[in-house]
Amino acid sequence: MNALLHLLGGGLLLYFGAQWLVAGSSALALALRIPPLIVGLTVVAYGTSTPEVIVSVQAALAGHPAVAIGNVVGSNIANIGLVLGISAIIAPARVNGALRSREMPVLLGSTVLIVGMLVDGAISRIEAAGLLACGVLYTAWMIRAARAEAEVRAATADTIVERDAADAAGAPQARGVARSALIASCGLGVLLVGGSLFVDGAVAAAYAFGMSERLVGVTVVAVGTSLPELVTSVVAARRGHSDLAVGNVIGSSIFNASLCLGGAGLVGNVGADVRELAVDLVGLGVMTAVAAVFIRSDRTISRQEGALAVALYVVFVAATIAPG
Repeated sequence: MNALLHLLGGGLLLYFGAQWLVAGSSALALALRIPPLIVGLTVVAYGTSTPEVIVSVQAALAGHPAVAIGNVVGSNIANIGLVLGISAIIAPARVNGALRSREMPVLLGSTVLIVGMLVDGAISRIEAAGLLACGVLYTAWMIRAARAEAEVRAATADTIVERDAADAAGAPQARGVARSALIASCGLGVLLVGGSLFVDGAVAAAYAFGMSERLVGVTVVAVGTSLPELVTSVVAARRGHSDLAVGNVIGSSIFNASLCLGGAGLVGNVGADVRELAVDLVGLGVMTAVAAVFIRSDRTISRQEGALAVALYVVFVAATIAPG
């Protein structure tokens, strides 16, 4: 019972902490005169992945490497299977050309990199540092490209459409700097407490139900930490901006693969039995390939394809649980 209470309480704190951190940090970015749409596509997309970072880093520090790796791999699988799938079911998503040519190759490359690094069942400190460096470079590149696109769009697009897109991406209205900093700080504090409770609950649940820490990490923990991405993408899809939901999924998955896994591997041990990881890595490869097929050209991801993604996620969870 305590384990379930820790999971539930920690999950709620992670969710609300992420919301406050995103709101505060986004408002600060707006105060620095960063265009709202760029804030929505960068700060918000990365902010929704903060629970994965907090949980994986705290799991690594607490000596639970299987939870750390399971959370990252499982979250990326859930992003594509659940978040992208459900968003497309709600509203067929239009593929953005820049996303196809810029973000998708990065996601494919990061997935191949992770699979190669985990052949021995663990992420070394050097490998983790490399992932972190790649994440930082990618972020800088994406922000620069987004700024250039926003400048072109501002000169040609209707300002009302632009404002609607920014709102759907999650960018809030500007607030005072002091208030924004306070909200962001409170959100970070709540995230840290929630992450600690969530990790403790996950480990206790694993022992209570006779499950491995990796299994709990790749299923329960991964879905729990992916809730912000799910909520953000569903809201965007319901407002008619399902293309932003696709961008959120791909951007957050890249963030998980680089900064999240890299950060966890740099501060502690990250890994699991390579025999157990086989199913997870195959699932990650398959789901990433599915995303690549969906985003292969200027097209719309249909409801049927969204349902297929959700079905594949269900199959992955069943295959993961079955051996245990």
